[in-house]
Amino acid sequence: MVGCLGEHVSGNPWLEGSRPHGRAYDRRFEELAAQGVGIHGEAELVASFGVRSVLDAGCGTGRVAIELARRGIHVVGVDIDPGMLEVARAKAPALRWVEADLADVQLDQRFEAAVMAGNVMIFVTPGTEAAVLRNVAAHLVPGGLLVAGFSLRPHGLDLPRYDELAAAAGLVLEERFATWERGPFEPGGDYAVSVHRRC
Repeated sequence: MVGCLGEHVSGNPWLEGSRPHGRAYDRRFEELAAQGVGIHGEAELVASFGVRSVLDAGCGTGRVAIELARRGIHVVGVDIDPGMLEVARAKAPALRWVEADLADVQLDQRFEAAVMAGNVMIFVTPGTEAAVLRNVAAHLVPGGLLVAGFSLRPHGLDLPRYDELAAAAGLVLEERFATWERGPFEPGGDYAVSVHRRC
């Protein structure tokens, strides 16, 4: 994990994991698209709320942000992984990409929505979940939306805890789905997309 001054800090499960990063990560979605699989469910859902500006929090290689921008929405992408951002910048150099930790990034604007796709909440540094939600919420205008999807795994972040942290950050749950395509959520499901609104 890269801190505010560029020092290396251990403990971030994304940076320390062995999952595909950068161009290899992007290739997976290119293959899905080539097979006819829809890869823009996140952008479709966020855009359906009629927002004009979005913080892509944990933007990775920019798949969601670039699609939102293509739809005429102003987007800023933030990610902790420089390799992922390198790919995003190569694909869309005109967009603003910020290398930072979501727990303490400070941007010069507020947004009508923030999206956390790609399991962002389970890849933040353990113990920073509350700080991440507080900081992302602080970048929303009053009434702004936080749309976040993540896998529900045994011994991982669960929905009661997520909702508790969101409430402490001034966010109120409005809707919850099982998929980015608005599939109905049922208790016991293994994935949830939550829509919270800033008070």
